Parts: sequence; structure tokens; C-alpha cells
Amino acid sequence: MSALIDPADLAHETDIVWLEDTERLDYVRQSLERLNSRKGKPPYHSAGRMVGYAVLGPGARASRASGTFRRRVFWLLPHDRDAEPDGLYATGAPSEAVDPRTIAPTVKGTKTERSQGGPASPAMVELGILLPRA
Repeated sequence: MSALIDPADLAHETDIVWLEDTERLDYVRQSLERLNSRKGKPPYHSAGRMVGYAVLGPGARASRASGTFRRRVFWLLPHDRDAEPDGLYATGAPSEAVDPRTIAPTVKGTKTERSQGGPASPAMVELGILLPRA
């Protein structure tokens, strides 16, 4: 879950690959997964869909116990706001959800007014940034 991601787990990230346009997404869910490789699109076997993933540099070392690498995967479930704007997450968001605009290699991302479905902050209004719903 987002709050539980240790920044040290992100130290070897070199790139974030998005599989969808994140400009239309208020939030994405992020988690650390144990994967067999440092780079390339990982398999995704859960409900919903993967929308992005992290790529690790050559300095990343596999776990001695499992031989796997800890990499971030970004995903959404069928009942998330992008698919059901008036559904369960019309306001608020799941605990692992962050605004994709705040994600970068080695940066875990944060919750924003937009990701939480709340009103725009004064700074957003001043910059002319509008939320998708009033």
C-alpha cells in the first residue's frame, strides 16, 4: 500500500512506464510487487487492469531468498472512479491511491485534492486547473 512503501524500495527506479494516458486519471493505485525482472512489462493477474510500472536500473539486486525484484506496479479496479465516476470512489480514494502526476522514478507519489475527489485547492484555482467534476 502507498503509505507503507519505503522510499529505499524505490532507490533503483530509472523510469516509470505508463500504459494509459494518466492525464485522464484522477488517481492510480500503487503497490510493490515481487517480479522476475528489472524491466519490461510485468504480468498482471489481478482483477482490473495495470496502467503502469516501474523499471529498475542495473544496480537493483534480486532477493536472495526468492530471486525476485521489488518493483512498483500501478493499477485500477473495475469500480474505481475512472470507470464509475458516481460510484464508491466519487469522493475519497482507496488507501493505496495517489495522483499519477506526482509519481516519478524514486518518488512514491502523493494524494492530492484531485485524487481524493475533493474541491480544488486555492492554488489549483489560481492556476486555472479544473477538476473533472464540480
